[in-house]
Amino acid sequence: MATIKSLDPRVARAELPTEPTEVVLNPEEQWETYEVFHQKKSGARHIHQGTVHAPSSELAYTFAKEQYGRRDQTYSIWVVKTSQVFTVENDNSLYKTVPEKQYRNAGFYKVRDKIEKFKRQMNEH
Repeated sequence: MATIKSLDPRVARAELPTEPTEVVLNPEEQWETYEVFHQKKSGARHIHQGTVHAPSSELAYTFAKEQYGRRDQTYSIWVVKTSQVFTVENDNSLYKTVPEKQYRNAGFYKVRDKIEKFKRQMNEH
């Protein structure tokens, strides 16, 4: 069996074959992927951080804590099986229900103007 020549002694000791070999994986050896969502503080939104591979949800949570929860401030972590994430092809017609959605913005209601008017009236009296 030929070995790969490497400056790294760990690779040299492994005596890896130079010929390609067929790899057969057991289904038990193939871990599922989980999407990781991280929340920095209470009330903040969860933000997608990345993916982990794990044999169970519990271990995915543990891996996610180690990988994504150690460095930043962490309030909460969610893990979701990638196979359970549902998405729809990017169909813009689904989101074109109302052309103007100003009613969703706080500035639309002009509350600040009413407050200022009320304060002026109170100062005059």
